[in-house]
Amino acid sequence: MNFGRRGVAVDYAGRVGVVAADRDDDPGAWKLRMALVDELCAAGSVRSAAVEAALRAVPRHLFLPEVPLEEAYANDAVVTKTAADGSSLSLASQPGVVAMMLEQLDVRAGHRVLEIGAGTGYNAALLAHLAGSAGRVTTVDLDEDITSAARRNLAVAGYERVRVACGDGEFGAEEDAPFDRLTATVAAWDLPAAWLRQLSDRGRLVAPLRLRGLIRSVAFERADGYLRSRSVEPCGFVPMRGAGAYPERAVHLDGDGTAMLKIDDSGPVDTGALLSAAEGPAEVAWTGVTMAAQDSFCPLDLWLAGIDGFCRITARPQSAGTGLVRLALPFGTSALYGPDSFAYLTVRKDDPGMAGQMSSGAGKSRFEIGAAGYGSNGGRLSAVLAGQVQEWDRDRRAASEPWIGAYPGWSGQDSPVARLAVARRHCRFAVVYP
Repeated sequence: MNFGRRGVAVDYAGRVGVVAADRDDDPGAWKLRMALVDELCAAGSVRSAAVEAALRAVPRHLFLPEVPLEEAYANDAVVTKTAADGSSLSLASQPGVVAMMLEQLDVRAGHRVLEIGAGTGYNAALLAHLAGSAGRVTTVDLDEDITSAARRNLAVAGYERVRVACGDGEFGAEEDAPFDRLTATVAAWDLPAAWLRQLSDRGRLVAPLRLRGLIRSVAFERADGYLRSRSVEPCGFVPMRGAGAYPERAVHLDGDGTAMLKIDDSGPVDTGALLSAAEGPAEVAWTGVTMAAQDSFCPLDLWLAGIDGFCRITARPQSAGTGLVRLALPFGTSALYGPDSFAYLTVRKDDPGMAGQMSSGAGKSRFEIGAAGYGSNGGRLSAVLAGQVQEWDRDRRAASEPWIGAYPGWSGQDSPVARLAVARRHCRFAVVYP
């Protein structure tokens, strides 16, 4: 028994030998793990004694045997498998995101838990710690390499009682149902019927839900004939594979792929027209709306996702062959697209006299949000985007956060008026602002 930073008892029952060896043989790993959990507690990612105890108990480096200790205990994601094109197929999620989703899931002793996406097995070990000896954890992944490695890692760490199944997560694990808690560690475009069927009546489901390219970790519980969110948090995950896969379309705006529109809708796209539009001049509409350097774009992005034609744009700083002005966020900025035009959010210094680049959280630096449009209809799109930024700032910026409803087998009835509504194969999703 050890006591964590806040005096939280860490119980190693069932795996004392493994943890004791870890502490005695490699005190560096122990210190790094304690420092990481201290960091997550200070940041607010960890809010409960149970999650803190689990993170202090489970040695993450045993699930990343090829990774240096300093990297294993950094608050960063670690890619563990890539596709032929270099895209990530599996990774060990950022510990801060892991902690946040565990808090959302609220696993209790004795719970039966299903995890979709085995990864390294680390998250399953944390779930097993939270569920205790009276609980049961099943983790499912369609990749045999991943499940084999997860099973091996769990055994080394002393969590052999976790059941690791190789199969398509779209179909859950019927043989172990019902589940008190169900979580996915891959970005889901829909909530499969099997998940909802296997979730107990009073269960909770936490999944990174992809809505028009934005990913939000949503904690759902059953309401009257539908599921309603209890919490919604921004996150990032690799997309679901198998029967539940639905890839984003990428429209390249230059010759070398450094700038692209990422479109999650199924409507027609004229890639040639959009490429030509990117070569022209920009029409920029400034909004007068400012943000501090450390402010998050996530609430604004979710509001803008309710506009027809919403997509995202990404670009490296040196996007060749385009006249793109500065994107608000190079790794993913809100945008709109039409048949031959597009527009996206851009920023400029609110105080032109301030020199240098803005750095997150630096001083009192502020920037103004604008919208840059390209193509024959770019001016109209930039005006629409700018107008919605102004509406969000005026009416929604200081208001209550939205909730998300998932309506299985939606028939067009009993659904609230939503800012954003998307219909998928199994569910209709509604983003509702109070």
